[in-house]
Amino acid sequence: MRSGKLGWGTLSTALRDTTKTTAMIIFVMIGATVFSVIFRKLGGSDMIEDAFAVHEGNPCLVLAMIMGLVFVLGFFLEWVEITLVVVPIVAPVVAGLDFGMDKDHTLTWFAIALSVNLQTSFLTPPFGYALFYLRGIAPPEVTIGTIYKGIIPFVILQVLALVSVIAFTALTLWLPNYLSN
Repeated sequence: MRSGKLGWGTLSTALRDTTKTTAMIIFVMIGATVFSVIFRKLGGSDMIEDAFAVHEGNPCLVLAMIMGLVFVLGFFLEWVEITLVVVPIVAPVVAGLDFGMDKDHTLTWFAIALSVNLQTSFLTPPFGYALFYLRGIAPPEVTIGTIYKGIIPFVILQVLALVSVIAFTALTLWLPNYLSN
């Protein structure tokens, strides 16, 4: 088989690998959905809402707690698991908080902030997935320690972006509002 040519063997291998990857993702999605449904049926959502209700008077503190939790989970889990397991649990809590917006705008704003938060957590050790992808393509003389040091400015920029998304809600929601009108 020559490089750059598509043959039956290459096509067969590509289809088999694609099918395996797709099946794994679908099983993760099914497992997360089953977990979320059972969690809600057993009263887990009420337990989570009650846990955050202690700080109901301070929505910024609740948001900071949720963002901190998601940031830490991003060290160890991929975005698929976080969005399929954690978001259905915390979204009703965030929707019930008073940030001076209606429920739909609050959830859109939260989704954008959550996305920036997840991207930031994927750049940070101990299991920064983006760091290991970079390590896989870097020359052998570039150590993981060098990569960890090199991402510091990018993590600072991501944290500033997250703070900006949270602080400037009107700016964050401008494009979604523009596109929905």
